[in-house]
Amino acid sequence: MSRRKFASSGRVPPPLDLAALNALAIAYLGKYATTQARLRAYLARKVSERGWEEEAPPPFDAVVARCAELGYVDDAGFAAARGAALLRRGFGERRIALALRAVGIDAETAAPAREAARDGALEAALAFARRKRIGPFATDPAEPDKRRRNLAALLRAGHAPDIARRIAYAEPGASVDAR
Repeated sequence: MSRRKFASSGRVPPPLDLAALNALAIAYLGKYATTQARLRAYLARKVSERGWEEEAPPPFDAVVARCAELGYVDDAGFAAARGAALLRRGFGERRIALALRAVGIDAETAAPAREAARDGALEAALAFARRKRIGPFATDPAEPDKRRRNLAALLRAGHAPDIARRIAYAEPGASVDAR
């Protein structure tokens, strides 16, 4: 909410100081599982909305580091949980890596989630195909155009081309095994 919105309601909140910044961080972490990058962006947005009372620039990095030190924000845990959730929904390694990068998780922290996605690649692709009724989960044999669209959907979901091709071109009811 901008200062202008507060002004229209008749009350203008005071600019933030270090104690208020810490309180905002704790309140945000109490509501949402998040990453260090997202927490920092949230705090920066709040300071831009309300202003900063102190002369020194806002210590976003110190507040975020303190929250991480206390265990309130854990990028590795967030990456593992988000990666597992996306894998259960049927997304592949590439899509999981993109999702983690989008929320500020670096490649090193995302590596275990990517490894888990590689290990469960076929199961995730089959879960996606089941949900979308593709290949072996379709009710009727697909026309060539439909198969190409199914292949594209599997590729957009982040699956490896060989797995996506095997599933997209499988006949309804066929068994797709790990090769």
